[in-house]
Amino acid sequence: MLAEIKKDAAERMKKSLESLQSELAKIRTGRAHPSLLEHVTVDYYGSEVPIGQAANVSVEDSRTLAVAAWDKLMVKKIEKAIMTSDLGLNPSTSGTTIRVPLPALTEQRRTELSKVVHNEGEQAKVAIRNIRRDANHHIKELLKEKEISEDDQRRAEGEIQQLTDHHVERVDVMVAEKEKELMEI
Repeated sequence: MLAEIKKDAAERMKKSLESLQSELAKIRTGRAHPSLLEHVTVDYYGSEVPIGQAANVSVEDSRTLAVAAWDKLMVKKIEKAIMTSDLGLNPSTSGTTIRVPLPALTEQRRTELSKVVHNEGEQAKVAIRNIRRDANHHIKELLKEKEISEDDQRRAEGEIQQLTDHHVERVDVMVAEKEKELMEI
């Protein structure tokens, strides 16, 4: 029973880290990365779909994304979707390929993005601590129902705390790496 609680907590904490990783990938640095356009949707024959389902997004060079539409009729719609997104990008079209140059970040924008990165990190830490709280609650329930001893409870809570500390440490490392990436010119 305790093993199940620890395993569940570890899996949920791992998912929190993966969620943070995907959120940090969306935050734009000066470098081109296909994940920048993941959340941009385009009207594809009557339904809103992510650009990745209507075109191939690839990195042309360190500051340019290339978007190759699978259907020639979709090029204008994809270009418009990128332009109207909150990313502040100006795509240019040549045939069926849309090139998306990424402008260099200003110092002010870098500090704003740094704050966003810290906020995402804090949210991930809160999620991990909530998972710890849930696991400890389940452990206390087992103690209350006399399924485990107090020694087992203390040992299990200590292991959950170690797990929490490890994952919070990983969050700090991920946030520091992203911040370093943001501050590079």
